[in-house]
Amino acid sequence: MAPTPNSPGTAPGSSPESGPSSASVPTPGPAASAPAPQPARPADSLILHTTDNAVLWITLNRPAALNALTWDQRERVTALLSDASADPAVRAVVVTGTGKGFCAGADLRGGPDGGGPDRGGPGNGGSGGGAAPPERVAGDVARMIRRGAQRLVTAVLDCEKPVLAAVNGTAAGLGAHLALACDLVVAAESATFIEVFARRGLVPDGGGAYLLPRLVGPQRAKELLFFGDAVTAADAERMGLVNRVVPDAGLEKAARDWAERLATGPTRAFALTKQLVNASLDGDRGAALAAEAAAQEINMTTADAREGVASFVERRRPMYRGR
Repeated sequence: MAPTPNSPGTAPGSSPESGPSSASVPTPGPAASAPAPQPARPADSLILHTTDNAVLWITLNRPAALNALTWDQRERVTALLSDASADPAVRAVVVTGTGKGFCAGADLRGGPDGGGPDRGGPGNGGSGGGAAPPERVAGDVARMIRRGAQRLVTAVLDCEKPVLAAVNGTAAGLGAHLALACDLVVAAESATFIEVFARRGLVPDGGGAYLLPRLVGPQRAKELLFFGDAVTAADAERMGLVNRVVPDAGLEKAARDWAERLATGPTRAFALTKQLVNASLDGDRGAALAAEAAAQEINMTTADAREGVASFVERRRPMYRGR
């Protein structure tokens, strides 16, 4: 059984790790308050993963923090997405969360140096604990973002398998960009999307200013980024940020149905199609058509392409094997 969201419920507020930025997301009631600090847990217990019916389920499992991501957790998710590209047993990927949050963004207290700002980027505010952070030098912030938030989002965009986000609650800051980078987004009715950066006096990271205009256009993107208002799942669907909105109790089934359908499809054709679509807004018509022709040439060498043509000629259902 794949790890699944733990009753998505109503969209909650900010991560307990968010420090001074907590005002950027509605504050949860007493029932959602964080427990006393617990000993550090290994990334494998905070990022669950299992493969079921050729679908890799990646589940963010830090519900008390609304699945805010530490450096180690981001590295783990990035590695799982990279490994999925080369694993023939994986033909689709689902990213989801446990508890009431999909992902509240970056937890800035878990940098690889053991203290100070998270090297994933400044994108979600936060307060460090303990010793003072080392003195920042020119280029530190750019390196933080490249090594952390941007690597995570790029891993989703570059994964050679279709990646589906099952958004079970609040997706804020980097958490919103993690969802929007996915190829398909299914959201629970209680989910919300929040661009918190401007509220904290920050510029969006994790590819936000790249992703949003491509999904909703520059004017709407600037509205979302300037004001940082919470966007309901229904409004997100209307804007084109998500593909489908389903009742909270039906999120796992909706995600599983789509993911397993993708997992029985022509995997290499999906990978090439994903590359073409992702690159289409970055180049001119000639480059796009040349890339399309090259992708067709490559795809016609695959067993799945031959099976697709044969099944059409023989008037039967194709049996794709992802090769």
